[in-house]
Amino acid sequence: MLPLLQIKNLTVEFPGTENAVTALQDFSLELNRGEILAVVGESGSGKSVMSLAVMNLLSPSARIKNGSILFSSDGNNAIELLGMPEGDARLYRGSGLAMIFQEPMTSLNPVMTCGEQLMEPLTGHRRINRKEAKEEAIRLLEKVQISNAGEIFKRYPHQLSGGQRQRVMIAMSISCRPAVLICDEPTTALDVRVQKTILDLLNEIRKAEQIGMIFITHDLGIVADLADRAIVMWKGRSVESGPVKELFSHPQHPYTRGLLQCRPSLHHRGERLPVVSDFLKEGRASDISQLTIRTESAGVIPVSGGEPLMRVSGLSVRFGGGKDWLGREKKGFDALTDISFDVYRGETLGLVGESGSGKSTLGRALLGLLKPSAGAILYGKHNLAVMGRRDLLAFRRNIQIVFQDPYSSLNPRRMIGPAIMEALTVHTPLVGVLKRQKVMDLLIRVDLKPEHYGRYPFAFSGGQRQRIVIARALVLDPGFVVFDESVSALDVSVQAQILNLIRDLRETMGFTAVFISHDLSVVRWLCDRVIVLENGRIVEVGEAETVYSNPQSPYTQALLDAIPGKSLLAST
Repeated sequence: MLPLLQIKNLTVEFPGTENAVTALQDFSLELNRGEILAVVGESGSGKSVMSLAVMNLLSPSARIKNGSILFSSDGNNAIELLGMPEGDARLYRGSGLAMIFQEPMTSLNPVMTCGEQLMEPLTGHRRINRKEAKEEAIRLLEKVQISNAGEIFKRYPHQLSGGQRQRVMIAMSISCRPAVLICDEPTTALDVRVQKTILDLLNEIRKAEQIGMIFITHDLGIVADLADRAIVMWKGRSVESGPVKELFSHPQHPYTRGLLQCRPSLHHRGERLPVVSDFLKEGRASDISQLTIRTESAGVIPVSGGEPLMRVSGLSVRFGGGKDWLGREKKGFDALTDISFDVYRGETLGLVGESGSGKSTLGRALLGLLKPSAGAILYGKHNLAVMGRRDLLAFRRNIQIVFQDPYSSLNPRRMIGPAIMEALTVHTPLVGVLKRQKVMDLLIRVDLKPEHYGRYPFAFSGGQRQRIVIARALVLDPGFVVFDESVSALDVSVQAQILNLIRDLRETMGFTAVFISHDLSVVRWLCDRVIVLENGRIVEVGEAETVYSNPQSPYTQALLDAIPGKSLLAST
């Protein structure tokens, strides 16, 4: 029988300012029925371009130089997808081939209910009436393990959690019983327990429907748990492929070895994380153990046993509540309940928990970005919980935050130099020349270049934008910085670079940090202590290594058990 999907020697180019940019170069793969094929690589390796080419969704500017994409639903006859007229391609999208995109919030129509969006492919492709489509839509929602499916059917995307939105997307993608399902980073923004639920669901659907699945990801743990075979992409080419266990236990290409070795879980606290470029340098890729030994160690800043820099006591945050205009009590939501802990000078304190556990709410409360309903936040002699707006603005230079998404954190219409300089203009009396020089020096410190000063955010990669956001947070030399999921959406190698940078900056600049994450392996590598939050309450506190290796709370143990690929990756 013919493979379900074949890509043969596909080359795709995009126009550049001077020369064309080759996104795919002689790329080939085969996908069989009931198989999960993982496609692994960093941002820019060509993974998403490949998937869009299969779906016939490439932008008009893309130029396909050569290649072929063959789809065979019956195993006997193959249909050429490349160059297919849009009308014919639309018939195959949804029914023969379907795709789950990375961000469900931008993939779903915000002004249509989830039910209406789920009914659309059913009435369009399967030609059933609206009554039957509604019944089938609710059945599909139940199939993807959404409780109260009838209620979710009526809701809009913004009324659902991230995991619920992703399940709606999965329901839409399988609604017309496709033979091929392409999953483009579908769990990147989800915490580990929701991610495990989604991955288990996809695996069950694959087995039940015998769907051929292409799973695009940069998370090697997911590949280890989910995929049968894997293809490693680098600069638009396939550099290595094979069964997952063989690929992970005996990687042949230096790029593959680099991806495997960048993970913080393989390295002790204080040991500098290697990056992919280390393995691609001449003569350095042959022996992983030698490279790991050669990496320099960053010194660990001891936690002070003296007076804490910040002391949080009895902190509670409640959203909603109060009375409506008729005087009736409104139902509120307790995001944090009776939180107490200390942050010592010079330490990095980790905050860990699932989405909705209160991590980001706590981080914003520590910075005075939202007012608590009870409790105190003492920074030295200042109580941030009761500080007025004017006093808090003056105090703001001492406390800063690095947000999760550098894309939305930067003004797309403002050059990065003035964006970083803005805080200096508000808080310091420095003249223009000195302010510009300080920004230039800080750009160099975060491994950017002075000439980047006059560029706009769109000209930078995700990792570079995160460096810019870090530079903006540190330009006032703050004593306290909150990092809110600052590496969660980055590729493993870029993540390693940013983690190394945060540790280096903490040593040289001496700030105290709170690092918010749902990834316990990252927290273990970076942080001195860790606080585990569940439903707005602290369930465990301790040294990061102790909590990781010997968790006391069942909730912490569940978070650790949900980390993908622990057993297989530990042996690499």
